[in-house]
Amino acid sequence: MDGRGDAETPDAGDPALDARRARWTAALTGAVLALAGVGAAALRASGSAPVLVPAAYAVGAAVCALASLLGSRGRTRRALWLLVVGAMVMALGDQFD
Repeated sequence: MDGRGDAETPDAGDPALDARRARWTAALTGAVLALAGVGAAALRASGSAPVLVPAAYAVGAAVCALASLLGSRGRTRRALWLLVVGAMVMALGDQFD
């Protein structure tokens, strides 16, 4: 044992590190959801689905892309709420299908 306790670890409770992780998490999650929404909108637009379905996926993807932008700028709380809203809009498009 080297005598170090849990309180002596370099990244424990570092607010700057926590904020950086939250910012990257919001930005990357928004980008992944936006890409998934664009892909779903493209697939549904080429099929026989009603017009509302690809539009809902595209709007949800746009909201997630906006959340990714806000997350990268440090507005993580707003970004996470927008991610929830974007995913709900895409789920609504799935229900219309």
